[in-house]
Amino acid sequence: MESPHGEATRPTGDRVRQALFDMLNSRVEFDGMHVLDAFAGTGALGLEALSRGAAHATFFDRDTACVALVRRNVQTFSANAQILRADATRPPRAGQACDLIFLDPPYAKGLLALAVPALQAAGWFVDDAIIVAEMSSELPEAAPAGVETLDARDYGAARIELWRVATT
Repeated sequence: MESPHGEATRPTGDRVRQALFDMLNSRVEFDGMHVLDAFAGTGALGLEALSRGAAHATFFDRDTACVALVRRNVQTFSANAQILRADATRPPRAGQACDLIFLDPPYAKGLLALAVPALQAAGWFVDDAIIVAEMSSELPEAAPAGVETLDARDYGAARIELWRVATT
């Protein structure tokens, strides 16, 4: 998988990604899931979900270079995916609601609090969707209204929280 050059994109490290999927394994059945990887960067989280049986993944990033990188990585793995240049805080209307959502925005910018309600309003979440939120362990962000925290763990500078979207 290709990685970005420079410091603009911070891919989730291998150890954190493994721990994240270990957390998910006891809570979700990947087979047939629709996944959204917002703030996609390299697309590693969505691609990992596809490798575990997810039926489809949609990738968002607002950075043109990241969109091109995700496109190359998706082509390498021949994945069933849609790649959009889009801002998760102002997303397009969903064509398909998703069961599992990865949110790994730049740390300490308050983007989780903006992205969750925007994505929900645009129809990206099924009832009881699981959100994986990555944030700084030093400056954790509060879970937005409308989600329940299922688990939270720190891995060095990264904090992973699992949230469940409240049923509407």
